[in-house]
Amino acid sequence: MNIFGLWSNYYYLVVGLQIICIIHCLKTGKRDYLYLLIFLPMIGCIIYFIREILPEINSGEFFPNLQRVFFPKAVIGEWERRVRLSDTVANKMGLAAALADQQQYGRAIALAEECRQSFPRDLGILQQLGRFYFYDQRYAESIACMEKAFAQSNAHLIKQEDELMYARALEATGMLPPAEEVYKKVVRVHHSIAAMYHYGAFLKKQNRNKEALQQFQTIKDEFYLHPRYVRRMNAQWLRLAKKEMAGL
Repeated sequence: MNIFGLWSNYYYLVVGLQIICIIHCLKTGKRDYLYLLIFLPMIGCIIYFIREILPEINSGEFFPNLQRVFFPKAVIGEWERRVRLSDTVANKMGLAAALADQQQYGRAIALAEECRQSFPRDLGILQQLGRFYFYDQRYAESIACMEKAFAQSNAHLIKQEDELMYARALEATGMLPPAEEVYKKVVRVHHSIAAMYHYGAFLKKQNRNKEALQQFQTIKDEFYLHPRYVRRMNAQWLRLAKKEMAGL
C-alpha cells in the first residue's frame, strides 16, 4: 500500500472541497464560515456541508444554486436563449434577475424598465426594479419604484425584505424620520431579525446608543427561540449584532 499516495489523494480532495465551500460561502453571503474553512479545512467543510449545503439538497435548492454560484454565465446564457425564443416579460425579468445576481445592474435595470413600459403598474416588476436600483446605489430611483409598488391594490403581497430595503434607501438619502418609521413598522409587524439589526445600526449612527443596544440585545436574546432554518438564514445578523454591542 502506498501510504504517501493515499495521503496525496486525501490532501487534494480536502483542498478541492475547501475551495468549493469557500467559493460557495462567499457567493451566498455566508462569510461567518470563512475562517473555519480556511484554518480548519476538514472540520470546516463537514460543518459547512451539514449546516448549509445539506439543507439546500433536501429542499431542492442546491443544484440551481450550484449552477448560479459556479456557472453564472451558463445561467445568464440560458435566460438569453429563452428571451430569443420567446420575447416575453417573464423571460426578460428572469434574465434581468440573473444579470443582477452577477452585479450587472445596468443591464438588469434596462431590461426591467423596458418591461415596465408595457406594464407600468405591475407589482412584481416594480419590486424587482426597486431592488435593482437599490443594489446599484441609485436610492432615489429605488424609493420611487417602491412607493409606486406600495400604492398598488395588491401591495399586501410585498415582501418584508423589500420594506426593509425601502427603509434603508430612505436612510441613505437622508430622510431619517420616515426611514425610522419604516424600520419600526418592519420590526413590529414582521419581527424581522434583519430589520432589528439595521434599525439598531441606524440608531447607533445617531448616538442613540441605549435604543440601539435594545435592538441588538433582542436579537441575541431571541435568536435561539427561532426554528433552525430561521437561525441559519439569519446567522449573520446575530454575529453583526454582537459586534455592534461590543462597541457600545
